[in-house]
Amino acid sequence: MMQELDQKKTIDILNTIMEFELAGVVRYTHYSLMVTGPNRIPIVGFFKAQASESLLHAQQVGEILTGLDGHPTLRITPMEETYKHSVKDILAESLSHEKKALELYKTLLDTVTNASVYLEEFARGMIGQEELHNLELKKMLRDFS
Repeated sequence: MMQELDQKKTIDILNTIMEFELAGVVRYTHYSLMVTGPNRIPIVGFFKAQASESLLHAQQVGEILTGLDGHPTLRITPMEETYKHSVKDILAESLSHEKKALELYKTLLDTVTNASVYLEEFARGMIGQEELHNLELKKMLRDFS
């Protein structure tokens, strides 16, 4: 049975996601610049792709926000600079970031379930992508354990 969408709560969650995805653009761009060593080129490519994907996600969320009469944020989630730039440290930080993104999309799904088929499907798709990122990062970290 369909229920009414809690528009304010949905907009708030979407803005939080947008802030997080925009921070991902900065985070992954930074990481791509900091990678050194013999495997630099493929890892830099990976991080540049992650930055581009974070930007795409932020844009998608922004389109949904404006469709709901929301106002997309200009903020990004605060980030701490750890000054740890080994590939292992960067991948571990990336995994932590992706786990948080996964939780945000799960919160969105919980909020929109039975209220909007479109938003449910969007959230499920994003959860799938974030789960895949988590798996990829875990596999990349295996060589370091």
